[in-house]
Amino acid sequence: MTENLVIIGSGPAGLTAAIYAARGNLMPLVLTGQEIGGQIALTNEVENFPGFPDGITGPELVQLMQKQAEKFGARIEIDVVESVNLKMHPFQLKTQNGLEYETRSLIVATGASPRRLNVPGERELTGRGVSYCATCDGFFFRNKEIAVIGGGDSALQEGLFLTRFASKVNIIHRRDALRAQPILQDRARQDPKINFVWNSVVKEVRGNGKMESLMLENVQTRAVSELPAQGVFVYVGHIPNTGLFKGQLEMNDEGYLQVDAQLHTNIPGVFAAGESHDHIFRQAVVSAGYGCMAEMEAEKWLANLK
Repeated sequence: MTENLVIIGSGPAGLTAAIYAARGNLMPLVLTGQEIGGQIALTNEVENFPGFPDGITGPELVQLMQKQAEKFGARIEIDVVESVNLKMHPFQLKTQNGLEYETRSLIVATGASPRRLNVPGERELTGRGVSYCATCDGFFFRNKEIAVIGGGDSALQEGLFLTRFASKVNIIHRRDALRAQPILQDRARQDPKINFVWNSVVKEVRGNGKMESLMLENVQTRAVSELPAQGVFVYVGHIPNTGLFKGQLEMNDEGYLQVDAQLHTNIPGVFAAGESHDHIFRQAVVSAGYGCMAEMEAEKWLANLK
C-alpha cells in the first residue's frame, strides 16, 4: 500500500503534524525513531507549554499528544528509518525492523540533538541536574549553584538567563577567551552572579541520584579539581538529525535542512518541521507550530497531486 503521508520523528513537530493529518483523514504513518517524544521526553517538568498552568512532565506531554493523534487515526510505529530514496515518486523508505514503505508525501521531523560532553555521569544524570535547555529547566535551580559549559552566544545568553534563578553561575570554557558577541561578554562580566572558569573541560559529572559536582581538568596544567554544582547546562552546539538525507535534501553547512517560508524542501512533496531545520528557537511550542504548518502544506500538495 502506498501511504499518503509518512512523518519521520515523534517530537512535538511530528506528533502535531500527525494530529492535523489524521483529522484531515490522511491516515498518516509516524515512524518514531528509537523512542517516542524526542528531546521533550527527556525533560522532567515542562511549564511553558500553553494549556498546562500547573506544568506537565515531558513524557506526559508526549503521551497526551500521541493519544490525540491516535484518536483521530494516526498510526505510530516505534521504528528507525535507515534509508530513504527521494529520487523517485512515491518515495521509498526502509527501516531498522526490515520494513519497506512507499509514500506520496513526507514530513521530516527528525529534530536535532544537543552535542553532548560524552563524559562519565552525563547520561545517567540527564534530567537530574544535567540539562541542555535553560528555558525549560532554569526555574528548578532557584538559589542553587550551577554551571554552564561553552563560550559562544548560546552559553552566555543562557548563562545570563539563569542568573534569574541561580545563586551563582559558573561559566566553564575550554579557552581563555570567549567566542560570544562583545555585548554578551560585557553583560556577563558585569553580572555579579557570573563566575568564569577558564581553560577547563569537564571530565566527569558526579552525583548519587542527582548531580552534586563536576570534575574539571585545566587544559594547560592538567590539574584536576572538583566544582560543587547542583546543575549543569551544556551549550557546546547541536547536531541536526539529518544525516539520513545527505545528498538528497539541501542543507546548510551545519546540516540543517533548507526550506522555504512554507517549509517545502528542494524536493516537491517533502516538507520539514521542527529542529531539523530550525536552529534558532528550539522550543517545543515552536516545533509544534512548524508541525502544523508542514502538514497543511503537505495536505495541499496531495490535493493538487490528485
